[in-house]
Formats: sequence, C-alpha cells, structure tokens
Amino acid sequence: MKLLQTLIPAPLVSVSLLIGWLVLARSTMAGQFVLGLILALGIPLALSNLRVKGTRVRRPDVVVRLVVRVACDVFVSNLEIANDLIRWRWRRPSSRFVVVPLDLRDPVGLAALALVTTNVPGTVWCELAADRSALLLHVWDVSEESDFVVRFKARYEQPLREIFE
Repeated sequence: MKLLQTLIPAPLVSVSLLIGWLVLARSTMAGQFVLGLILALGIPLALSNLRVKGTRVRRPDVVVRLVVRVACDVFVSNLEIANDLIRWRWRRPSSRFVVVPLDLRDPVGLAALALVTTNVPGTVWCELAADRSALLLHVWDVSEESDFVVRFKARYEQPLREIFE
C-alpha cells in the first residue's frame, strides 16, 4: 500500500491527466495510451514535493455554495463588462487598485482565492503582501472602495476560511 502511494501520489490527478491526454490526442491507440500513462504517472511524481501536505477541506457544503457563487459571479461580471464596453463613450468605468486586508492565511486557501479572483472578470490579483496580510487587486469598476472590500471578503474570503481553516 505504501509503495503504491509512493508510485501514485495523486491518483485522481493521474486519472485526470490520462483522460485529458486521450481526449486531446483523440485516440485510444496503444501508443497514445502508453504515452498518456507515462505522463499521468510521471507528472504527479515529479511535482509531488510541491504538494501542500495536511490541508483538508472542512466544509464540503460551503465548497458547493462557493462554486455556484463564483459561476454566477463570472456570468454576471461578463455581462456587466460587456455593458460597460458598449457604453464606453458615455460612461467610463472607474478602474483602480484596491488593497484588501486578509484574514485568510492557509496557503491552499490563498491559492483558491487567487483562482477565484482571476476567473471573475473585472478583477485581477496583482500582489500578495509578504506577510500575507493584504492583497492588491486591480478592479475594473469600483464606485466605493470600502464597499468592494466588504463584499469581496464576504463573498470569497469568508467561505474559503470556513473551508480551509
């Protein structure tokens, strides 16, 4: 069992890589399968030292709510930015850099926050303070900075704290 875990440190990642390879290759021929298998087993082994150990998802129900919230935010934000681009002549967005103080300290939680922030159109993760106490974002359109910070923390940071801390 220990040997198997050493050879395949991330079985779900390996399976996903193999399936992804076969889909991209659009072939299940023996050569493609063997090449996909080599990649599926080799990549997780090569990157196993980069995996964060001891991180655990504590609230799966919050994960589901967060995923739905982010999907909705992506959809709505796309519409808002499209609308802003259409009305560009009459109303320019108020873009600016916003500093968000952070309570989240878990490295996996911060990585998830970076993914969420980058996936929602209109926000770009720019910099994380060295002590992880603050985050610098560039936001497409901000009317009131303090309202944005409160909303960002409530919508994204708080659920991630529930999940990882």
